Amino acid sequence: MRSSQAMRRSEPRSPSVDLAAYGRDGYAIVRGFFDACEIAEMAAAADQLYAEGLKHGRCFRHGNLFYNVARGSGEAFVRMVQWPSYHQPVLNRARLNPRFAELLDPLIGGNLKQIINQVHWKAPGSLGDFAWHQDSRSRRPPPAYRNLASAYVQTGLAIDPHGPNSGGMRFIPRSHLRGDLHMDCSAHSLGTAMNDKGLEAIGFSNADVVDLILDPGDLALWSPYLVHGSGTNRSSHKRRFYINGYVRAGDCDRGEWAFRDGRPVALGSKPALVHYEELRDRPEPHYPEA
Repeated sequence: MRSSQAMRRSEPRSPSVDLAAYGRDGYAIVRGFFDACEIAEMAAAADQLYAEGLKHGRCFRHGNLFYNVARGSGEAFVRMVQWPSYHQPVLNRARLNPRFAELLDPLIGGNLKQIINQVHWKAPGSLGDFAWHQDSRSRRPPPAYRNLASAYVQTGLAIDPHGPNSGGMRFIPRSHLRGDLHMDCSAHSLGTAMNDKGLEAIGFSNADVVDLILDPGDLALWSPYLVHGSGTNRSSHKRRFYINGYVRAGDCDRGEWAFRDGRPVALGSKPALVHYEELRDRPEPHYPEA
């Protein structure tokens, strides 16, 4: 018998993405990808992660699982957690939801790995800005990540209202058409404010910017070559955002399997190499600065 909670949920509609808009602009939006009950569960899971990060009080790593904890005015706050799905079942189920496979199949096929799995928090007024950047610059080493323009899709799920007031993402439509723009990466994007000079250096201006506006449950998809960033949260609430990046398996030597022939693949007993280069040398729990 189905639970009363499950019975209250409406059956999700088959997801689809505007392929023409995605190809033209480098991003697309799917409204109501997850329903209110599902988002409430993910919000509670995100809050659990945040409490864990605060308990550590500083950056903490256990294999691919990484808590990015910073301090503002002496008080700790969690900026993001990478690969929470290794130990957070609600978020793990969400990333493997068959709706993702159905949505992504027309773009990158049914055999998919995952190279990004992370929750971002942006506390009001915190150091959570993201400078203008392209995700393609983080795909290292380059030989392991092939055909970036056609084989990779980044997705972001709004857990809270996402827009200019809450420090939401900002896109430069069609910037993906120019490929790798060799943007200045001397400073880490996370914690660095957007700067108009950074746009001008690659031939864009603030007039080209559009704001990503999402309600809880809405999903955005964008190209790894799309220029994007985000500003300060000026709302009264933490802005939670769940990011999952998928890749056609044959074009990537790294990452955890997500779907084979459109069917979810459970995590194995041993984590796969993704971005943490010392995974095999230092897999044990530790504080990176120690």
